[in-house]
Amino acid sequence: MKLFRMAALLAVLAGPAFAQESPHINLLADSPSKTDDERAADAARDKAYKETLKKIPDAKTSNDPWGGMRADQPKQPAPKAAASSVPKKPKAGTAAN
Repeated sequence: MKLFRMAALLAVLAGPAFAQESPHINLLADSPSKTDDERAADAARDKAYKETLKKIPDAKTSNDPWGGMRADQPKQPAPKAAASSVPKKPKAGTAAN
């Protein structure tokens, strides 16, 4: 019974490895060559496709979704105001005199 299990396990593991090394066989036969009408239709289709691609405008804008959120130039720091006329309040817990 053990021998049968080992043989089955080897067969299961060796199957994919054997399939990878087998020669590649194309099961579909080569299709018959295209007729002149089919070749002309393919050429017309390719030409129309290329013409359509030429009509698409080039994308020149940035693809940055947060671009509008940032300023283009860094903001200049605001000039510091001269000493204000309002005196500062002393901190709580400090002796004023």
